[in-house]
Amino acid sequence: MAKVCQITGKRTRVGNNVSHANNKTKRKFYPNLQTKRFYIPSTGEWITLKVSTSALRTINKNGIENTIRKSYEKGTLTF
Repeated sequence: MAKVCQITGKRTRVGNNVSHANNKTKRKFYPNLQTKRFYIPSTGEWITLKVSTSALRTINKNGIENTIRKSYEKGTLTF
């Protein structure tokens, strides 16, 4: 599975390693993704999502159902 947050859509970014001699080589910046199970009370089901830690904070603040609804409306939700 790709290194993409299923809630926010955060993905791997590309940049440069810059040495002391100012040599530049390509590198990747990976999002801090965690695989987490969430309980959906309205359906009584557990779902497993790969989410970034910033998305976890949003889920803790707003709740899983509200966060899923908002990301679906934005179009960033992927299953």
